[in-house]
Amino acid sequence: MGLPPHCLCALLLLLCPAGAPFRICAFNLQRFAGPKAAKVAVMDTLVKIISRCDIAVLQEVMDAQEQAVPALITALHRSAGPDSYTALSSPLLGAGHYQERYVFVYRSGRTQLLDSYMYLDENPARPDAFVREPFVGRFSLPSKALPTLVLVPQHTVPKKAETEIDALYDVFLDVQARWGTEDVMFLGDFNADCGYVAKKRWGQIRLRREPSFHWLIGDAADTTVRNSTHCAYDRIVVHGERCLGLVVPGSAQPFDFPSTFGLTETKALEVSDHYPVEVQLELNAASRGCWPAGPALLPLAMLLAGLEGWV
Repeated sequence: MGLPPHCLCALLLLLCPAGAPFRICAFNLQRFAGPKAAKVAVMDTLVKIISRCDIAVLQEVMDAQEQAVPALITALHRSAGPDSYTALSSPLLGAGHYQERYVFVYRSGRTQLLDSYMYLDENPARPDAFVREPFVGRFSLPSKALPTLVLVPQHTVPKKAETEIDALYDVFLDVQARWGTEDVMFLGDFNADCGYVAKKRWGQIRLRREPSFHWLIGDAADTTVRNSTHCAYDRIVVHGERCLGLVVPGSAQPFDFPSTFGLTETKALEVSDHYPVEVQLELNAASRGCWPAGPALLPLAMLLAGLEGWV
C-alpha cells in the first residue's frame, strides 16, 4: 500500500518549503529631510512602506544634516526589530543648492551590501551626462540561482531625462567591466513620461532600444499620487536572463499606498507625490528542488521513503 496523494503532498510541502519572494523597491521620498522625518504620521507610513521591502532604493533624500535617515532606521528597528535594517547613503549629489542623496535601505537578515561606488561621469562621448550620478550597489542574495545582483538607482533631472536614461547604458558597461556581471537592475524616478521623454525619442535611447534590457514597469503605469496626473515616471529595468527568469509574474508594479493604508490624497501627499515601484524575485524558482530537511523533518523524510517502498 502507498500513502494517499494528499498525505504525500503534505509531506512534500513540509520537506520542500517555499521561501518568501525577495522584494526590491524604489521610492522617491520627495524632499525627505528633518522636517518630514519629524512628522509622526509620515514616518509611520514610511515604515509600513519600506518594511515591505528587502531592499529599498530611496531618492530625493535631501538630508544635509544626516538626521532623517538615522531617524528612519530607528523607526524601522522599533517596528521590525533591532538591527533589522541597514542603510547606506551616497554623498550629496546635484548642482547648486538642490542636492540629494541616494540611499539603500536593506534587510540585514536577507541580504548584504558587498560593494558600492559612485559612477564617474567622464565618458568622453557624453561628458557630464548626469546631474546626480548613479550610486551603484552590489548585493548578495539568498539564492544559488542568483547569488548577487547589482542595483543602479537614478533620479533624472526632468529636462535631461532622455540624456540621462540613455547614459545609463554607459553605466551598465562600466558595471560589466568592473564586476563582470550581467545581472543589473536600474530603478528610480526616471521622469520617463508626460512630456519629459518624447515618444519618438524612445527608439534612440539605448537602455530602451537594446532588447537585452527589460522594462518591468510599462508606459501605461501611473506612479503618481495625485488623482489629476497619470504618468509613468518611476521605472524598473532589468538586464540579465537569470534575474529576469526569477521575476514573479505580475509583481512589478507601483504600490498604491494611499489605498492600501486608507489615506486621503492630502495625507498621502505629505508622504510623497510618487508611488513606490517594486518587483519580487522568486529566488528558489530555478532549482525547483527540495531544501535540506532539518532534524525535525528527518523522521518525516524517512517515513516517506519507507512508505513509498511498500506494496
